[in-house]
Amino acid sequence: MLFSGDLIFNGGTPFLVMGSVAGAVDVLRNVVGPLAPQTIVPGHGEVCGPEVIDDVLGYLLFVQETAQRARAAGLSPLAAARDTDLGEYAGLGDPERIVGNLHRAYADLDAQAAGGELGTPLNYPAVFADMVAYNGGKPLTCLA
Repeated sequence: MLFSGDLIFNGGTPFLVMGSVAGAVDVLRNVVGPLAPQTIVPGHGEVCGPEVIDDVLGYLLFVQETAQRARAAGLSPLAAARDTDLGEYAGLGDPERIVGNLHRAYADLDAQAAGGELGTPLNYPAVFADMVAYNGGKPLTCLA
């Protein structure tokens, strides 16, 4: 049994503003996956099986790909989120987290390009303001 904390969400949108999308991908691939847990107690959502690892990993890779594409096009994280079809991830709770996750993924890209550390602090008031804007001006909730 694996108690994953907030690294794994079951049914909710992962939220990595305070961490690193690239770091979470690395840990899921190289630490959690090889453990091959049969039962996972996620940080949010119901107890589940190992398939949730691939679900979360898929979402995080989607965020990274979206960030790379949007950054190359000169889009801000908010504009990128508005321009992105969440596709299979649209049904996850708290979809406005895509904006915060894109802010973090952009910071990861900057850090990787500069040879710096992942997970450096963001301008959190700006991140949350963008999330509220994406959410139609409505206050954020946490349904995960």
